[in-house]
Amino acid sequence: MEFGHVPVLLEECIENLNIKKDGIYIDGTLGGAGHSGEIIKHLNENGLLIGIDRDENAIKEATKVLADVNGKVKLIKDNFSNLKNILEDLEIEKFDGLLLDLGVSSYQLDEAGRGFSYMHDAPLDMRMDCSDSLTAKDIVNNYSARDLEGIIKDYGEERWAKRIAQFIVKFREGGEIVTTHQLVDIIKKAIPKGARLDGPHPAKRTFQAIRIEVNNELDVIEGTIEAAVEKLNTGGRICIITFHSLEDRIVKNTFRTLANPCVCPKEFPICQCNKKPTIKIITRKPIAPTEKELEINPRSRSAKLRVAEKI
Repeated sequence: MEFGHVPVLLEECIENLNIKKDGIYIDGTLGGAGHSGEIIKHLNENGLLIGIDRDENAIKEATKVLADVNGKVKLIKDNFSNLKNILEDLEIEKFDGLLLDLGVSSYQLDEAGRGFSYMHDAPLDMRMDCSDSLTAKDIVNNYSARDLEGIIKDYGEERWAKRIAQFIVKFREGGEIVTTHQLVDIIKKAIPKGARLDGPHPAKRTFQAIRIEVNNELDVIEGTIEAAVEKLNTGGRICIITFHSLEDRIVKNTFRTLANPCVCPKEFPICQCNKKPTIKIITRKPIAPTEKELEINPRSRSAKLRVAEKI
């Protein structure tokens, strides 16, 4: 299958990155190279685009997509959470902009065999990096009812988390859960019929939760932002696209802390901690897709873009 990725909020990302022609820019979630391809168009021969992705298939596809571009490109299979080490390996001290498009890519959802989608029957996998050891199958078959409930409740914001966890554990007594549709059937049985009639697919939240756990998606966001701010040139920008409230909350709160790091009690008339802001927030409210984009790419509906600038 080829990457059919439609880059989300493309124009808004390019505009807010404030690209300098000779700058160094990082696409930390390379995917099908839709965003990267557009960034490169704004660079001259002295500029550099660094593309990072933990998915080997994304690196292979981006290598083809970017083969004919007139510009310097370095593609690296790694997790964007290793940003500092990646820059050290490339002997790059500072850079000018970072783009992160968080969550699962359209390609990963559509590639049935990866097990990300509740719409396709496939082995329970959900690994963004297929060399990782932990899979969705491991979680579903080995986590306790309490741990499953916590993941599904916290990462999926699923009101029926306890029942779903109980039904999963009960099913396991008769044998392993090995496919996505087995799991979908269990979820459907756990959620009362009346609750299944409204809202999204009944398995959506649970699948999201398990995917986040498999790929440790949330724990790396705050640290990556902090590392990026440290390595950004003054005036450099971070653009982050999120697709659900958990990611967005982490980005918003991390930006807010870096923009206002003072920890003095409110009654202090003058700051005593001497913690200085390192960024200014460009987007007080996140940027959402236009109606035109939603018509072209319905999957962009929940996307939010937040932008910060190094000061």
